[in-house]
Amino acid sequence: MRFTSEQRLDDGVLEREFTLGEIPGILWTPESASAPAPLILIGHPGGLRKMYPRLVARARHSAADGFAAATIELPGSGDRPRSAAAEQARADLQRALKVGGPVDEEIVDRLVLPLVEKAVPEWRATLDALLSLPEIGGPVGYSGGVIAIGVRLAVVEPRISAAVLFAGSFVPRALFEEARQITIPLHVLLQWDDEGNDRQAALDLFDAFGSKEKTLHANLGGHTGVPQFAGEAAGRFFTRHLS
Repeated sequence: MRFTSEQRLDDGVLEREFTLGEIPGILWTPESASAPAPLILIGHPGGLRKMYPRLVARARHSAADGFAAATIELPGSGDRPRSAAAEQARADLQRALKVGGPVDEEIVDRLVLPLVEKAVPEWRATLDALLSLPEIGGPVGYSGGVIAIGVRLAVVEPRISAAVLFAGSFVPRALFEEARQITIPLHVLLQWDDEGNDRQAALDLFDAFGSKEKTLHANLGGHTGVPQFAGEAAGRFFTRHLS
């Protein structure tokens, strides 16, 4: 891991951009901590620069609760090399959504499964590097989307002890079986009127999760209309499980 820039935000949070091999990312740490801070991995649909305002807002909320937060760019997003197969799958998905018909599972598999296969090892390598820093400790949480990435991480990464999952993206059917293996506490956010999400599939996925503690927090509104109080509830969830 190599830090490439550093700035102190107006609330005292330290923001550092880094690269891990070809993977760009950002780490935010609280202004003062008496011990190594717990860590929240912030998931997102790709495009660090485009997503930055929302990512830094989430990181600042995490820092106010005493947590460090970090995110990385997804494969094929931002300035990272594009995949022709992924671009074609994304175009096919957009066409299916535009005509208002059901999205073929084959399209979802072509778009999401390769992304999960590439992104999850990168998240795990990033976690290795972050936990080697003296200011970062455990436990670790995962927050955000793409939800399929969160599902796979919750299954394969034992250092993640709780997760907030955003039900705002398509999930391959193969990952429903993996969801049954999840045992960590889960807090799932669902926007009821999300124009780009299959609500019933999101409900079916929640039902499939094997966790004994799982909460579904559903609100009216579109994809980007998550109310502030829903985010605050997610923060309290992490306070319970990571503090």
